Amino acid sequence: MSSKATSIDLFSFKTPAMRAFHLSWLAFFVCFFAWFACAPLMPVIKGEFGLTKDQIANINIAAVAITIIVRIIVGPLCDRFGPRKTYTALLLLGCIPVFGVAASQSYESFLFFRLLIGAIGASFVITQYHTSVMFAPNVVGTANAASAGWGNAGGGATQALMPLILAAIVMFGVEQALGWRIALLVPGVLMIIVGIMYWELAQDCPEGNFKELRAQGVEVGSGKKSGMAVLLTAAKNYRVWMLFITYGACFGVEIFIHTIAASYYVDQFNFSLKEAGMAAGIFGLLALFARALGGYVSDKVAIKKGLDGRTFILFILILLEGFALLLFSNMQTPLLAILAMTFFGLFTHMSCGATYALVPFIDRNSLGGVAGIIGAGGNVGAVAAGFLLKGMLDMQSTLHLIGILVMVASVCAIAVRFSVAHKQKEQALFDEAIRANSDFNKQQVA
Repeated sequence: MSSKATSIDLFSFKTPAMRAFHLSWLAFFVCFFAWFACAPLMPVIKGEFGLTKDQIANINIAAVAITIIVRIIVGPLCDRFGPRKTYTALLLLGCIPVFGVAASQSYESFLFFRLLIGAIGASFVITQYHTSVMFAPNVVGTANAASAGWGNAGGGATQALMPLILAAIVMFGVEQALGWRIALLVPGVLMIIVGIMYWELAQDCPEGNFKELRAQGVEVGSGKKSGMAVLLTAAKNYRVWMLFITYGACFGVEIFIHTIAASYYVDQFNFSLKEAGMAAGIFGLLALFARALGGYVSDKVAIKKGLDGRTFILFILILLEGFALLLFSNMQTPLLAILAMTFFGLFTHMSCGATYALVPFIDRNSLGGVAGIIGAGGNVGAVAAGFLLKGMLDMQSTLHLIGILVMVASVCAIAVRFSVAHKQKEQALFDEAIRANSDFNKQQVA
């Protein structure tokens, strides 16, 4: 614990903690960009393949379905092999289906590669694992939320940039039917570049890489426990499943909105592809600060209220998210819809940040399993929303019902309780980190 960073120096790349912070959010940004690169181009892709409503729904579900499995697997892999190796492998292997979807010639092949692309959504778990092992309790909530939030902004960036990239390609005389395929090569290339950077510049934890440390007899990660043992230990903790539900209610809703937002504005308000991309991009780009804000608020409340304060803040944020989604679902004009979406997006991203500000304190000895299962909850929520849309008559009714379900799910945050001994132990670690940060600041002034 003493070697973990007790402060966040945003403009530094010197320490292992800050390199992990910057590389992990950058990697997640690129993965998120690639994950949802197809979404803003769906009106064009729909026309080329002649897709029906059910086929589009299947594509949206496929985009998030496989992530459930991979997120559960990748957490224990981080414990076993370290986040550096795990992230590098995910980036370099994950670019293959990104290139594959660009080469698709039918609905079936497009659906297949869209399903495989969902695996890179597991990048989130590695990001949260890496910052959790690098930062001390007094700032880990902010570090987790900021790294994930800046990575999540890739979803907003892809909504705004992919239509512009397509337009730029078409300006050079390329047909639109080929242009969207060329545009989808961009995120694949970026994944290769960042994968090489991660391997060369990152390390697993403050002391070094897991392999070298274990060779020296130092127990790191899951130690001698197998990935399955870590996963089973996490799965036996009821708090994990409560947060599994709350994360489905915030991140699940977030990625569902990413998949349908551009098409929603085109169908509901007759926006052009560029206008719809810009409007949908607002929701994703809120992650640049809103998710970090959720983690920051959780860290600040924890100074006086401890772990109980973190759970209460999460409850309030998810409740407000559900209420704001109800407002968004009932807006009948473009301006009010965008304003309501911004209000709703703010609380959605803050809820995500507050959830993973709590995750490092659930079970330190099974962090990979905890992070993986809870992260998978987000994708379960997105898949459930996708099936709900498939069974509903229209998008507004679907969003209205999801808003009600989110408000109900907020109760799960309150259900997360800790023993007195657990709270005392975590409070002692928290106070130790506060003192260490104070001593460091005094030395800097001196």
